[in-house]
Amino acid sequence: MLFYSFFKTLCSKPVAIELKNDLILTGTLHSVDQYLNIHLLNVSIVSPEKYPQLSGLKNVFVRGSVVRYIQLPSGEVDVELLMDATRKENAVKKNEKKVKA
Repeated sequence: MLFYSFFKTLCSKPVAIELKNDLILTGTLHSVDQYLNIHLLNVSIVSPEKYPQLSGLKNVFVRGSVVRYIQLPSGEVDVELLMDATRKENAVKKNEKKVKA
């Protein structure tokens, strides 16, 4: 849930997504779901000569399992917020382990 919450804060920001088949898409992050499926608007292909059949894409839905990397704008990432959320999630997991033991 940590990454889901993080990506929800980046909606309407420009991102680049590299897929496992080496296709790189750039566009505006419109939405993301709990499976990290991504909906992009204003899509452009980084290597249009390699994928001419995709030149007409304007928006795309990308299944989360086919994503290799997501490049985010560095100015949009709140590192402190992400670190705090990570600490909180780790604290919850440690408490759950103590209760089970």
